[in-house]
Amino acid sequence: MASTLSDRLSKLVKTMRGQARITESNVQDMLREVRMALLEADVALPVVRDFIARVKDKALGTEVAGSLNPGQALVGIVHKELAATMGEGVSDINLAAQPPAVILMAGLQGAGKTTTTAKLTKHLITKRKKKVLTVSADVYRPAAIEQLKTVTAQAGGEWFPSDPTQKPREIALAALDYAKRHYFDVLLVDTAGRLGIDEALMAEIRELHAALNPVETLFVVDAMQGQDAVNTAKAFKDALPLTGVVLTKLDGDSRGGAALSVRQITGAPIKFAGVSEKIDGLEVFDAERHAGRVLGMGDIVALVEEVQKGVDMDAAQKFADKMKSGGGFDLNDFLAQISQMKKMGGLSSLMDKLPSQLTAKAAGADMDKAERDVRRMEGIINSMTPLERRKPELLKASRKRRIAAGAGVHVQEVNRLLNQFDQMQGMMKKMKGGGLMKMMKRMGGMGGPGGGGFPGMPR
Repeated sequence: MASTLSDRLSKLVKTMRGQARITESNVQDMLREVRMALLEADVALPVVRDFIARVKDKALGTEVAGSLNPGQALVGIVHKELAATMGEGVSDINLAAQPPAVILMAGLQGAGKTTTTAKLTKHLITKRKKKVLTVSADVYRPAAIEQLKTVTAQAGGEWFPSDPTQKPREIALAALDYAKRHYFDVLLVDTAGRLGIDEALMAEIRELHAALNPVETLFVVDAMQGQDAVNTAKAFKDALPLTGVVLTKLDGDSRGGAALSVRQITGAPIKFAGVSEKIDGLEVFDAERHAGRVLGMGDIVALVEEVQKGVDMDAAQKFADKMKSGGGFDLNDFLAQISQMKKMGGLSSLMDKLPSQLTAKAAGADMDKAERDVRRMEGIINSMTPLERRKPELLKASRKRRIAAGAGVHVQEVNRLLNQFDQMQGMMKKMKGGGLMKMMKRMGGMGGPGGGGFPGMPR
């Protein structure tokens, strides 16, 4: 949805130049484009109708500020209403209960409940400093129990064993008793999913809800499902008092309709979004920021958070001091830069958070190829000796052949890397005298070993 809606709105902004206000006649063209983009994004028709009606009501007669045209003013209104449709502000998890606070995870099979349970475990441990226990009440899929054991260990939580021969209610109550006796703050209950909605599943999960009285009942839904997500959401809403929604696979969703539809259908706030496959790839959902991403405005706040989390500021300061003293930029520094970029989630993750006008040049680029190029460069540098990394001028033909063989690439690839290194070295020379550190401070650390233009970034 992001690219479709932002492309359509960009065209509108250009065509509406010179008009002083939004009127009945010019708003129709605008809203037709917005309506088409939302329907193409698989947003439910009742949600689209309601959204368009609200935008029209707010837009009609709006005076346009001197610096804007009607198209730009409409984008502002659409942004505000998108955020309102997906929920106001941020709705983090509610843990206001006598410990252990029980969180029930509900959803269809394949929606990503088990992985999300582990990601939420990681979030609660790292962000909320809680002691977390997980348990699987999925007795129909033995692999689900083992999967939860594995991913809970990765998240740093504790797993309560269960067995396919047991009843889900027995498992959950035994886990709750264990959590109370061992002073856990939170108990996460991963429930069974089905390939479709059926009465047996709903009866079972209602029984679990009644036995556990959870403080949170989270509906986990695949953002890629689009219209199907709406039908699922409605069925779960009718069966359970849902307190929140978790959208999984939001990073892979080109349409994005689920984010708009599910909130309105369930009446429950979207609390989290799965943004990568990594164990820490779960974000607290911010409707305002997600609306900005949808409209191609990017998410600079998330980018800065990613940078601050990934960049080692001590290493960045040492690097800046080295540059300032004329210590020179060598291949070890180049390798450190690649490493910092990987810590920040790689090229595609960073590009996704930048405004579309800044990434337009790279829009047609193959990001997977760029990521592979970065890994290849890392392999080439790792095939060099410490001396060669410090003194790249030593790299003559015979050394290049040895390095290429060690990295499993052609000599031309080694030459290409050295050319890129030369360009980067030239840029670093220009930043001597404190210019680099100023840039780093301005960008929250991006100019350190992870900054100054990412290797492999499409140019």
